[in-house]
Amino acid sequence: MIKEKASLSLPEELDFLIIRLSSLGDIIHTLPALAALRKHFPQARIGWVVESKGSEILEWVSGLDRIFVLPTSQRKPAGFLLKPALAGFFKTLRQALRSQVKALDFQGLLKSGLIAFLSGARTRLGFSRPNLREPQAAWFYTQTVPPFDETNHVIDKNLRLLQLLGVSPPSWEFPLVVEAKVKEKIKTLLSKLQPSSNLPILVANVGAAWPTKRWPASHWIDYLRKIRASGRFSPFILWGTPEERKLAEEISRESKVPRLPYLTIKEVMALIDLTDLLVSGDTFALQVAAALEKPTVGLFGPTNPQRNGPWHKASRVAVTPLECRNCYARRCREATCLAAIPPEEVWQLTLELVD
Repeated sequence: MIKEKASLSLPEELDFLIIRLSSLGDIIHTLPALAALRKHFPQARIGWVVESKGSEILEWVSGLDRIFVLPTSQRKPAGFLLKPALAGFFKTLRQALRSQVKALDFQGLLKSGLIAFLSGARTRLGFSRPNLREPQAAWFYTQTVPPFDETNHVIDKNLRLLQLLGVSPPSWEFPLVVEAKVKEKIKTLLSKLQPSSNLPILVANVGAAWPTKRWPASHWIDYLRKIRASGRFSPFILWGTPEERKLAEEISRESKVPRLPYLTIKEVMALIDLTDLLVSGDTFALQVAAALEKPTVGLFGPTNPQRNGPWHKASRVAVTPLECRNCYARRCREATCLAAIPPEEVWQLTLELVD
């Protein structure tokens, strides 16, 4: 699927093709690279290859001309061209590119490297093998960034790729434009759940794709009881998947904090834009809040906040004291990672942001 975006009167073919298929948080982390590319090449046409879920984010991103939604019925690289939808996708993609188009692979997977190659782009930029999740992706690049230490934030890693184009932005910009109509819809929803409250909005995002990124229900209940007892906030519980809904229902029942209904990706972004404080594990919601410069308290265990955490001044992080932290494991037999962060610590960090 190809999604055209409103743009200036420019040539039809693309000059740059960004490849960042997923995840949602990683797409947010790639936006400063798009902003820098647009600022340095103001007349260029820029496209982005993304999986369906992430395309919702890009529809609210300025500076982007075309969105190419990759069919994902079969995700493994081997043999995926046999799918008629993918064959049609690459035919359309190749027709949209200039002969001198440059493809930039921010994903660093064999799949994304292959997409860069099959796009027909003669210049394909990527990271060196030591900085790739799947080193075989380097087979498909014509230029690579020299190896570097990845201790800095992942946004800095993405911006390094632009150095191959002579682009080195002095700061990070996030060209997100939240639609007013959706914000009004969320405002109406919040007023129905908390009809008489004019207090600052606090959103507790209780879910996460990785089990290791989830704070225990008992901790959320304890923390949200403190929030309610303080009388300083209008709190809401955010969740995403059916599994998270059960967790959210339990936390809501025990803490007496209202649970939001299921929200789309765009509705989550609109909610966060209205939020005065977000408390969350290392998730898409946390990255959006940071991009919109909203006050945040991030809960970190398996991932490193120095590399993946919120970066703005109005942010705090609670990090597990366990020595095995920053393991980047999605699952753990011990299941004690975030449990080692006490509710009182998160409460104190909350007070730091509001006092």
